[in-house]
Amino acid sequence: MSQQETFSQAPSLAKVFVRAAVAGKKSGTSLPASELVLTGHKVDRDHLMSYQRLCGFGVDDVLPHTYPHILGFPLQAELMARSSFPLPLAGLVHVENTITVRRLLTADDVLDVAIHAEGLRDHAKGRQVDLVTEVTVEGESVWSGRSTYLARGKGNPDAERGAEPPAVPQGIAAAQWSLPGDLGRQYAAISGDVNPIHMHPLTAKAMGFPKAIAHGMWTYARVLGALGRHVNGPSTSNVWFKKPVLLPSKVDFVVDRNQALVIAGLRSTRKPEVEHLALTLETAR
Repeated sequence: MSQQETFSQAPSLAKVFVRAAVAGKKSGTSLPASELVLTGHKVDRDHLMSYQRLCGFGVDDVLPHTYPHILGFPLQAELMARSSFPLPLAGLVHVENTITVRRLLTADDVLDVAIHAEGLRDHAKGRQVDLVTEVTVEGESVWSGRSTYLARGKGNPDAERGAEPPAVPQGIAAAQWSLPGDLGRQYAAISGDVNPIHMHPLTAKAMGFPKAIAHGMWTYARVLGALGRHVNGPSTSNVWFKKPVLLPSKVDFVVDRNQALVIAGLRSTRKPEVEHLALTLETAR
C-alpha cells in the first residue's frame, strides 16, 4: 500500500537537482511506495500566459494539454532524487510520454496533483521506469500522464520492447521554427526544470552533450500547440522522444491529418533524416 505525502507547495527543482548531483551511486530492484500529492493548487494566470506564449498555445484561461505536467514534475523529481529511488535522477532520459485529458481545464479549477512510480523494468540499453501523474478536481479525475524514463547502463537484450513509434510524416513541412540558443533557459524559467543539459553549452558538455538541448516537454508542447486549440479538450496524446534538439537549431514541423490518429513530428531542417520526436493525437469528436 502506498504511503501518501502531502505538499502545500511544489518542491524547489533547483534544490532537488543540487541534491541529486551530490547523491552517491544508486542501485536497487524496488521502487518507493510513496505517493506525493500537491493539494489545492491554484493556477497563476501570469505563469499560464508565459507558458502558453513560449509553447505556441492560444493565450486564454484554458490549460494547455501539457500544462499539468509541469505542475507534477517537481514531485516526480523529488521522488526520483531520494535515496529510496533505485535510479539516478541525473542520468535519466525522458524517452516517452502519454497524456489523457478527460475534460477541458481552466485557470478557475483548483487542482490536486498526485504522482507515484511504477513499472521498474529491464531495457535493451539499461532500465526503465514510469512516473504516473494524476490530476483531480474536487475528487474528479480530469487529467493523467505517464512519463517513461531510461537509465542508461548494462541492458538486457531480451527485455520486452514497448510500443514502436509511428513513422514521422514525410514531405513538405507544415512549418519551420528557428530555436534560439537560450530556449532551454527560457523554458526552465517557466517550468523550473533547470537540468544542466538544457541550460548552457558548458554544463551540457559536462553531461555528455555537444551543446545545450531543448527540453523534450517543450518540443511536445510546441507540436501540440501547432495542431490547434482542440487539443486542450478531451484527448489522448503519445510522444516518443528520439534525437535531442541541439540549440540553437532550425526544425521542421510535419503532420499527417489523414489517418484515424493525427500523426505529427519534428525533424531537423538541415538534416531531415534526423528525427526529433514522433507524436500521435486522438481527440474526442
